[in-house]
Amino acid sequence: MKLRKHLLSLLPNITDIREIRQHWKTDILAGITTGIVALPLALAFGVASGVGAAAGLITAIVAGIVGAIFGGSRFQVSGPTGAMVVILAPLVAAYGIGVVPLLSLMAGVLLIVGAVLGLGQVVSLIPWPVIEGFTLGIAFILIFQQIPNALGVEVQAGGNTLLAGFAAIREASYPQAFLPLAVALITALLIYFLDKISPQFPGSLVALAIVTAVAVVAKLPVPTIGEIPNSLPAPHLPPISAEVVTALLPGAISVALLAGIESLLSARVAAGMVPGGTYNPDRELLGQGAANCAVGLFGGMPATGAIVRTAVNVRAEGRSRLSPVIHSLVLVGVVYGAAQIVSVIPLSALAGVLFVTAGRMIPVHSIRQISRSTRTDILVFVLTALITVVFDLIWAILIGVTIATISIMRGLARQSGVRKEYPTKNPRIRTLRIDGAMFFGVADRIEEEIIRLDDVWVVILRLSHVGVMDATGAKTLADIVTTLREADNHVLVVGLRTAHEELTESMGLTAAAGGKENFFDNIDDAVTAAEKFCSAK
Repeated sequence: MKLRKHLLSLLPNITDIREIRQHWKTDILAGITTGIVALPLALAFGVASGVGAAAGLITAIVAGIVGAIFGGSRFQVSGPTGAMVVILAPLVAAYGIGVVPLLSLMAGVLLIVGAVLGLGQVVSLIPWPVIEGFTLGIAFILIFQQIPNALGVEVQAGGNTLLAGFAAIREASYPQAFLPLAVALITALLIYFLDKISPQFPGSLVALAIVTAVAVVAKLPVPTIGEIPNSLPAPHLPPISAEVVTALLPGAISVALLAGIESLLSARVAAGMVPGGTYNPDRELLGQGAANCAVGLFGGMPATGAIVRTAVNVRAEGRSRLSPVIHSLVLVGVVYGAAQIVSVIPLSALAGVLFVTAGRMIPVHSIRQISRSTRTDILVFVLTALITVVFDLIWAILIGVTIATISIMRGLARQSGVRKEYPTKNPRIRTLRIDGAMFFGVADRIEEEIIRLDDVWVVILRLSHVGVMDATGAKTLADIVTTLREADNHVLVVGLRTAHEELTESMGLTAAAGGKENFFDNIDDAVTAAEKFCSAK
């Protein structure tokens, strides 16, 4: 019954239609605005990932529609993103462009499985310094990725972004390289100043239009996007073989993890921007899975929920799933009506767009906050950023989460211990209160502290202050009680929380203590029982 209810919660419902009916007027305008903002980003991310501008457009169109219909957020706008480019570019360099649709399909299937398994809450388990660290790392990688385009050179660095950036600087032909570099910098400056004039103004699109017009009129010798299709391809299944699937599986897992994390973060941010805003994390995973499967069938690149475009949609009063669909229809209009214009956009101008995007990703405010936080938070932030830039995004997240988890466990261990209490003056009765967490990190230490008892007939173990307990802690408690009873101590257990009863019983604590009659809800009843035992003895 629970599974059926969970699966039904993942599907589109009547509420989606009601929201569209209620907000369709503002959603149309919001969708047009978001589509205008999305155009240069879709082109830029397609080029940056190595699959081409057309693939970026196709991805924004297909993912925007499918993600809106099936996703868990009514505000979410899906498509190619800078973070996905960071993972995808090395995979394209290693396996070629031809595997990208299959990679999208595989990642989509993994995301759907994650939705069915209810893994949508996983983003809440990732510490804030880790998220900010890999965001900073992604920003730097985007900058390094665009250095070759900004200098008008092609380099082969085996997919390593740092090597590609430094190789481009070394191999560029000077002073010829200063022309595309000037185009990139002028584009970036135009975007910066246009956005200063009005944040709602589509600065990226206007800057691209101005720079492209100047480049065409002046016949500047700079590389351009080149011809793109003036229609959408028919959906088809990409070539699939066991050998290729096996080779791509690690990459598909990385893509799925990033798509899930970034989409859920974006959905959470969007929900926080609207009073009463909500989202369904598991349905969001399903929506992104369906979007990536659809993108794979149309020959696009992996997609995810895009924080920048989603924020634009929310600020433009997009309030239902209609606005992301309108955003995609705007891009369809570009494919069918402006493909020739798009083909002459300089690659270095797109590099300028991504320079600005990367700059905006640098979490300046968060860096200030983290610098005033604990040393562990600073370490996690810095390490995550460095590992993201030098090695791999997924490893950065895993290592960052691991360090943060170890720090939390150390904190729990420091707060945990054994305290003596004196609810009775009887010297033959010893009351010991266990504080904090009873888990594998402290179990042995607590056991050593408790078993050192002399001239005691009754030991009262007070567990009401134990907030966390795992199997190791429960088994250790059973071992402690067994050791005390073997030393001829009568053991009474007080204040065991209801949430821990099943675990402790399965680990043998009830049997070790001699049965339920030696368990008490409050200390007074336990002391009375202890006094009776001493009197009888």
